Amino acid sequence: MLQPVTLGSKTLADYTHIFGRDEIAEIRELAEPLRGARVVHVSATAFGGGVAEILYTLVPLMKDVGIDVEWQIIYGREEFFNATKLMHNALQGAPEGLTDEQWDVWRRYNEMNAAELPGGWDVAIVHDPQPAALFPLVPEKARGWVWRCHIDLSTPHEDTIARLLPYIQDYPQTLFHMEQYVPAGLNGKVNVVPPAIDPLAPKNMALSPDDAAYVCSQFGIDVDRPLMVQVSRFDPWKDPLGVIDAYRLVKETVPGVQLALVGSMASDDPEGWDFYNATVAHADGDPDIFILNNFNNVGAIEVNAFQSQADVVVQKSIREGFGLTVSEALWKGRPFVGGDVGGIPLQVEQGVSGYLVRSPEQCAARCEDILLDPALGKALGRRGKAHVRKHFLTPRYLRDYLKIFTELLEAGDGAAGAGAASVSDEEDAA
Repeated sequence: MLQPVTLGSKTLADYTHIFGRDEIAEIRELAEPLRGARVVHVSATAFGGGVAEILYTLVPLMKDVGIDVEWQIIYGREEFFNATKLMHNALQGAPEGLTDEQWDVWRRYNEMNAAELPGGWDVAIVHDPQPAALFPLVPEKARGWVWRCHIDLSTPHEDTIARLLPYIQDYPQTLFHMEQYVPAGLNGKVNVVPPAIDPLAPKNMALSPDDAAYVCSQFGIDVDRPLMVQVSRFDPWKDPLGVIDAYRLVKETVPGVQLALVGSMASDDPEGWDFYNATVAHADGDPDIFILNNFNNVGAIEVNAFQSQADVVVQKSIREGFGLTVSEALWKGRPFVGGDVGGIPLQVEQGVSGYLVRSPEQCAARCEDILLDPALGKALGRRGKAHVRKHFLTPRYLRDYLKIFTELLEAGDGAAGAGAASVSDEEDAA
């Protein structure tokens, strides 16, 4: 069998004061006809990255509304994850694709995992390219199938998307963060469903200023001096080297500024340590740059503290599927500066709840504006939190999934109704 993930429990009622009584009642009503449905989420890793973070909340909430749901992790060794990391980068626009041998490795591990996936599911949700071949290999193991893509496919490496397409094109339902990520050639129902954050998770729950300051001080941060923070994987697409360059420009104007780069190392990201070391090298021993990860005892509470303590939160991605850290920062009322790419502009209203930038120089200029004008930072943070409350909290995400499950199971054979309306962020994320 695939590896099941053990999860805690969550109660939808706990979100009523944040999301609204009527909205929670609507979700319960949607879930009632699905009570007892057997649902499985299949992904590549149980820690590190946004997919795992989302599922640690989404799966328990699905249980709470009566769905018989499990989350299972595929089996893979280094050769598989080396190939899928290359595939991930190529699908986001990197110039290098997989060799024929690496495609063979990917298919072989998908065949192994398909054989180990139990059958009898009402809905199987397959996350990202790593296990994407499961549906064409064992379609009989679930009544309905969903492929959930969490990455930016707007400008993919042509050969890579062409070779992946036969494995994903016949999924009855697919989900993407944004319309421009949808590749041509899909035969099933396409849904545009942005992800969301859990406001009650340890990473996002309310933390007092004193507690946030205490936690940050344990890592050597001077809490009486200004702080820039980026929370993300150590990955070239997240551009931590560009963040360091921006920080150095800011330091010319705000000499006391500090920078914390806080990330997690994921089991399906073999390049992570190489790029972490490259980031350390680029910092060149600067005592005001703090480079931390989950192996430095940085967990959810610590990330919360760094985001809450930050005078400005940065996410200077040059490619970004969505960027949950953006909504996390805005939910904490922090001023934000991020790359004008991918799903970040969906979360940030330019000049209203943050700033979108295209270069280290632009990033530095906007950070200086915020650091030199605390009232501006507070106003940006206040408006950002209101935007996230409306569009990017987990109960909305659960509601979107329940609508998709209903369509799949009403279709009976796992194929979506041809005339059904798409779930869209404009119509259903509010």
